[in-house]
This record gives sequence, C-alpha cells and structure tokens, in this order.
Amino acid sequence: MEYIIPGIIALILIIIAIRCIRVVPQASAWIVESLGKYKETWNAGLHFKIPVIYKIVKKVSLKEQVADFEPQPVITKDNVTMMVDSVVFFYIFDPKLFAYGVERPIAAIENLSATTLRNIIGSMTLDETLTSRDEINGKITTILDDATDKWGIKVSRVEVKNIEPPKSIKEAMEKQMKAEREKREAILTAEGKKQSAITLAEGEKEAAILRADAAKEQKIREAQGEAEALLAVQKAKAEAIRLINEANPGEGYIKLKSFEAAEKMADGQATKIIVPSDIANLTGTIAALKEGVKE
Repeated sequence: MEYIIPGIIALILIIIAIRCIRVVPQASAWIVESLGKYKETWNAGLHFKIPVIYKIVKKVSLKEQVADFEPQPVITKDNVTMMVDSVVFFYIFDPKLFAYGVERPIAAIENLSATTLRNIIGSMTLDETLTSRDEINGKITTILDDATDKWGIKVSRVEVKNIEPPKSIKEAMEKQMKAEREKREAILTAEGKKQSAITLAEGEKEAAILRADAAKEQKIREAQGEAEALLAVQKAKAEAIRLINEANPGEGYIKLKSFEAAEKMADGQATKIIVPSDIANLTGTIAALKEGVKE
C-alpha cells in the first residue's frame, strides 16, 4: 500500500509532463501567451508548455493560402454596373501581427479587395475594364500588399477571375463582334478577289509577252532562213560561173545558153525580141562578154 500512492503520483506527473510536450509541425507557428500576455511564437519543432501559465492562443499556417471571394457589384466610369469576383493569394510572414493585428483578417482582406476593385474600375470605362485585366491585377495587388503589411500578411498576387457585364451589354457586344467578323470576312473576300484578278491579269500579260516573243523569234528565224537560202543561191550561181569559166566552154555551149536565154525572154511579158541576123555576130558578142567576165 505504501508504494501505491507514490506510484500513482509518479504516473500523474508523467502524464502531465507528456501533455506539456508540444510538437509544432512544419510550415506552422503557434502563438503562446503567459498569464494573458504574449509570451513567444513557437516555430516548427519540440516545445514544452508550462501548465496553467502558458496558453496556446492561435495556431497559424505559414503556407500560401487562397481566398476566393464572391462577385462584387462595381460601376465603371461610363456608368455600367457589372459583377466582378477576384482571387487573392497570400501568406503570413509575421504570426504575431497576424494574431494581434486585425480581427477576422480574411474578412478584412475581402472587404479591402472589394473596395479597391470599386475604386480602380470606377476610374475606367467598360472597354478599358475588359481589356486591362493585367493592369487591374497589378494595381489591386500593390494596394492590398501595402495595406496588409501591418497585419503580418503578404499578398503575393490578386487575379480578377471573372467580369460579368449586364445582359444587355453582353448582347450588344455580341452583335458588335458579329458585325466585326462579317466586316473582316467581307474584307478578306474582297482582297481574295482582288488578288485573284491581279494574278489572272499578270498571267495574261506574261502569256501575251511570251506569244509576242515567240512570233518575233519565228519571224527572225524565217528572215535568217530566207537570207541564208538567198546567200546559198548566189554562192551557187557564183560557183557555177566560176566553174564554167574554168572549164573554158566552147562556142556550141555558148550558143546553147544563148538560145536558152532567148527562150526565157520569150516566156516573159516582153512584146518584142531582137535577134541578131548574124549568129556569128551573136557568138562574137557573147565571146566578148566572156572575155570581160574573165578580166
């Protein structure tokens, strides 16, 4: 019996000691108070909690977090009301400021995000809002990051997830886009026809040039052929005369050629033919001509 009570006391002390041991997981931080006042921040690892005196008041995650907020009504510079929702990416860099800086920090970020969106989009027209999403994201990220520094929160980026204009505006935009598409289609069709006509005209022009070049080349070749043929005939005649002169033809051959020449003259359009009465005189005349050719 005398060992039971000390054993129970020892067991109770062991249990209390075990329960006072705390292990903070990775990427976490715990805020510890001592008698109602901030004592310290426990980072990842093993810690010992003094019973009654120490109290863990807040467990903070140091991971990057995502806050997806509900769509908010905003009015543009040209008085168009639209619904805009955003996503905020943030992480806690100072657990103490996060625990004591602001009550309900996520709600504070949501309200600040909605207010900032209204201010930014309120200074822009509808067209600027729809085409300047990156600019809106950059501005709201800068403003939120500056405002949440005192809360121990770092806003890494803000994304405008969706911009929903009114139904009437959407219908008007769809009609405008349809008109633009039809306009581009008409322009492309006209350009295609124009290019086709230009290509056809250029093809006809090149064909006409080729035909003219072919006709010109044909005439040149025909002229060259006629000139070469005429030259060949003249050369043949000259060669024949040369051969005759070299052969020293007799009077009979000369008389025969004279008769052939007279016969050809008779076949022409001449109405009169003068023939010498004395053939000998003709022979002498021809012989004289022959001597003149030799010279």
